[in-house]
Parts: sequence; C-alpha cells; structure tokens
Amino acid sequence: MNVEPERKFGVVVVGVGKAGSVRIRDLRDPHASSAYLNLIGFVSRRELQSIDEVQQISLEDALSSQEVEVAYICSESSSHEGYVRQFLNAGKHVLVEYPMTLSRAAAQELWELAEQKGKILHEEHVELLMEEFAFLKKEVVGKDLLKGSLLFTAGPLEEERFGFPAFSSISRLTWLVSLFGELSLVSATLEERKEDQYMKMTVCLETENKRPLTWTEEKGPGLKRNRYLSFHFKSGSLENVPNVGINKNIFLKDQNIFVQKLLGQFSEKELAAEKKRILHCLGLAEEIQKHCRPEK
Repeated sequence: MNVEPERKFGVVVVGVGKAGSVRIRDLRDPHASSAYLNLIGFVSRRELQSIDEVQQISLEDALSSQEVEVAYICSESSSHEGYVRQFLNAGKHVLVEYPMTLSRAAAQELWELAEQKGKILHEEHVELLMEEFAFLKKEVVGKDLLKGSLLFTAGPLEEERFGFPAFSSISRLTWLVSLFGELSLVSATLEERKEDQYMKMTVCLETENKRPLTWTEEKGPGLKRNRYLSFHFKSGSLENVPNVGINKNIFLKDQNIFVQKLLGQFSEKELAAEKKRILHCLGLAEEIQKHCRPEK
C-alpha cells in the first residue's frame, strides 16, 4: 500500500466532536489508508469556518459536490440515520460511528439503500480492534462457557443525543456476541434517577447453548470508566483482563478496514457475516429497550 494510489476518494467529515476530530487527524496524517482518501472539508452545526486548515462546508454542498465521494458520520447517534440516508441517496459511500441507527429495521433499510446505490456502508466498531478484545478472543477460543458477566461503569450520557443505553453502549453487546455467538434476551430492567443523572441497566442474555450472560451498564456522576468481566468455563475462570497495552490508533485501524472495502478487498462472505452481527446486535438493543420501556 506504499505506492501512491491512482485514485483518491474525496471525503467529508460530518460532526467534529471527539470521534470527528480523531477522523480529521487520521485523514491528514500520512497513513497507508489515508493515501486513498482526500479530505475535502467538514460539516458542523456550529460556525467554525476551519479546523487546522480544513474548511467547513455546508451540508448541501457536501451532498451535491461531485468531489465528495465519501462521508464519515461522526455526529450524535440520534442524527446518524438521517445523515446516512441523505449521503447514500446522494450516491456517496458512508462510514458511520456506531450505532448506525436506533432500530434494526432502519439499519436493514439503509443497507438495502446502499446496495441499491452500489455504495459501501460501514459501521465503525473500534471496540473489536482493542488489545483487550484480541486477548479475550484468544482466551475464550475452544472453551465451553458456563456463565459470564460484563459490567461497564461511566459518567452520565444524555439519552436524547445518544439513544437508549442499549444502543449507546452497543459496543459491549458487540463484544459478547463476537465472543459467544448470537444471544437471546431473557430479561432486562432499567433503574433510573433522572434528577441524579443516574441509571443502571441490567440485561440477562443466554447463548445458543442456554448459558447465562449478564450485561450491566451503570452510569452516573462520579462513576469512572471501568470494565469488569468474569467468564466461567468448564476448564477454569477468567476474571478481568490483564493490562495488555495501550489501544493505539483504533480509529485508524477502522479506517483501514473501510478503505479495504472501498477497494473491493473484502469477500461477500465477510461482509455478510459482519452485517448479520450488526443487525443481530441492533435487534437485541431494540428488544432490551422494549423490555425496559414497554410504553414506547
């Protein structure tokens, strides 16, 4: 990939929060995959004019410009679906930060639209590119799970902007599904104290072999970002992940995967398996939401 590519895809980044800023940095640095991409500008609701010499452009211009062939959607989760739809309709390839949508049906629809338009639709899952996940994947291989639990704690997150907790935290669900296969929902509860910005979601899942997995998501002021896990196998237990090193350039690794897709280097089989997993996780998240909020 060190040869200067014959063709570069023009890219626009939509949303310049934490993820968007990292995307802009990666696009501007001389990486192997960035050589195939040409950053044209960014779209933001705020009036920023430019960031590090990268120009702000209007959404209308981004959609209509022939130069823009790719959109990175890095805005708040609640706006992902709308942006993805607009850019696919405008004939652009799309990379979107997870969750792609806040319902399974919407994701299915967007994928059909992407296929219709002959475009790549890629949902970022940097949690699968982390050192901890690589360690876990190696650890659980060939082992017979008896039961497991995963607890994640963090500061508060606004549901209006980021979606119901099962969606905003879908990366945890993705870990469990990627490690243990498709899961089914047994029960889900949500304890909330809005005035304290506190919430705790407890989800009981089971594997296809009927092994129980508990996923707990707890968020509130003063709670540190932490992950606690415990998996019990017939052959022994795994309690938490040892310090396996720093996650370097996970967004860049995700961009590399996206560029491989743009260049047609992924097999249909790989793409289909990934899509199946993403839709399965979105479907579970939606089911969890219905259990916790039956009125909606």
